[in-house]
Amino acid sequence: MSVKIILRNTEYEVKPGMNLLDALRKINILPEGVIATRLGEMILEDEILKDGDVIKLISVISGGNQ
Repeated sequence: MSVKIILRNTEYEVKPGMNLLDALRKINILPEGVIATRLGEMILEDEILKDGDVIKLISVISGGNQ
């Protein structure tokens, strides 16, 4: 099987056993630009992805004056 990563209406598949950060890099998504959730719970970049996981990514929007 595989791990599904969903961002907006796009689905990506990666191999289980890698951590979230490596998976995001593999599919060319900037980790700083998204929040990852599994079953409604936020997960961190060092989380190991398991066979059958569905990871939903939420885009982070930032802006304003500094």
